[in-house]
Amino acid sequence: MKLQLDENFRAIARAILAQGKELEEWVEIESDDMFQKGLFVGGFDATEGEFCFSFEGSDGEFWFQLSLNDISKAASGELAEVEARPAQ
Repeated sequence: MKLQLDENFRAIARAILAQGKELEEWVEIESDDMFQKGLFVGGFDATEGEFCFSFEGSDGEFWFQLSLNDISKAASGELAEVEARPAQ
């Protein structure tokens, strides 16, 4: 399913970038619910090496993950949608 990244998610992405951390630093402070805004909840997963998010909408809960580079693209609006899968 294609999921549109709205202003709530762009705010999360900007908050991630504002911390100025490198990938190795995110690994050290892994948290699956560090960021919450609107219908999005997520954080950094060291095993995946990416930021993992859930989105709970009218069609149910969906999961997606993004690299630090993709977070930067989401913050700027360059990345406007992601492929999300149903939560299991």
